[in-house]
Amino acid sequence: MSLILFNKPYNVLCQFTAQDGRESLADYLTMPNIYPAGRLDADSEGLMLLTDDGRLQHSIAHPDHKEAKTYLVQVDGAIDAGALARLEAPLDLGEFTTKPCRAVRIAEPDWLWPRQPPIRVRADKPTSWVAITLQEGKNRQVRRMTAAVGYPTLRLVRSSIGPFSLTTHPLMPGESMAVAAGAMKKI
Repeated sequence: MSLILFNKPYNVLCQFTAQDGRESLADYLTMPNIYPAGRLDADSEGLMLLTDDGRLQHSIAHPDHKEAKTYLVQVDGAIDAGALARLEAPLDLGEFTTKPCRAVRIAEPDWLWPRQPPIRVRADKPTSWVAITLQEGKNRQVRRMTAAVGYPTLRLVRSSIGPFSLTTHPLMPGESMAVAAGAMKKI
C-alpha cells in the first residue's frame, strides 16, 4: 500500500488524463494505479495525497471522514477581525452553509515558493494572508468564503492534510514523496 504526498503546482489538473493540452498529474507522477484522495482546483496549489489503496482513499476523501485541511490564502485587501470572525462562523454560501472553521491572519510564509505566473500586484491595494483550517471541502469553498466576506482570494495553497504538512515534509511544486500509510491516523 502506497501513500504519496504531492505538491501540486498552479494550473495543473487534479486528474491523470490530459485535457485541452493542460498539464495533469500524469506529467509529474509515474507510479501505476494511484489515485487522488481529494482534489484541488487547477488554480490552487499545494499538498495532495494519492494512494493505491481504495479503502484508504475513501477514508481520507469521504465527506463523513474529512481530515482537517489548512489552506494559506492570500486575499485582496487588509483583512480585518470582523471578516475573520465571519469566516470562522457558519457562512451561508447559497447552496450550502459552511461548518465552523479556524481563520487566522498570518504573515506571508517565508518558506512559500513564488507562484508562476505571479499574482497581480496593485500598488494602491494591499493584500493579506490568512490560514484557514476546514473539516470539510466543498467545490471552491475557500474562494467562495473569502469572497463572501469581501476579500477575494488571489492565491490559495493547501499546506496540510491531517498529520501531513508541507512544513514538515518540504516539497517544491511538482515534487512527491512516499510516506508510511500507517502515519495516517485511523479515521
